[in-house]
Amino acid sequence: MPLLFIFIVVPIFEIYLLIQVGGLIGGWTTILLVFLTAIIGTYLLRSQGMATLQKVKDSLQQGQLPTIALLEGIIILIGGALLLTPGFFTDTLGFICLMPIFRLMFIKWLSKRLTFPNFKPRTPASSAEPLEGECWRDEK
Repeated sequence: MPLLFIFIVVPIFEIYLLIQVGGLIGGWTTILLVFLTAIIGTYLLRSQGMATLQKVKDSLQQGQLPTIALLEGIIILIGGALLLTPGFFTDTLGFICLMPIFRLMFIKWLSKRLTFPNFKPRTPASSAEPLEGECWRDEK
């Protein structure tokens, strides 16, 4: 069902919006507006992507896992793909993905809904019980 929505309903809605906006402001103005959103989106995509990459580097230098920054990077990637799709609805969703406040809100919302019931974090090797076994060298 989600694929049906993505590949059939969204393009039909995009065409509808383009026709409606074109009727209000004119066809050439609508095309210009679509190109303008693509140019602005490309700039935002680059700047937000670089900022997120810097967050990843900073986290790694501090010895921390950059989980939030990596999730932000995935959302930025999705936003970039949405901005490449011509239309006002996907451009709006793409711009929302590029706004840091909305990315963090989405990550918080998603983290509350995702649960891993069988997840058991690994213990560090230093606190684990020693393993017993045999070892041999196979010399040929």
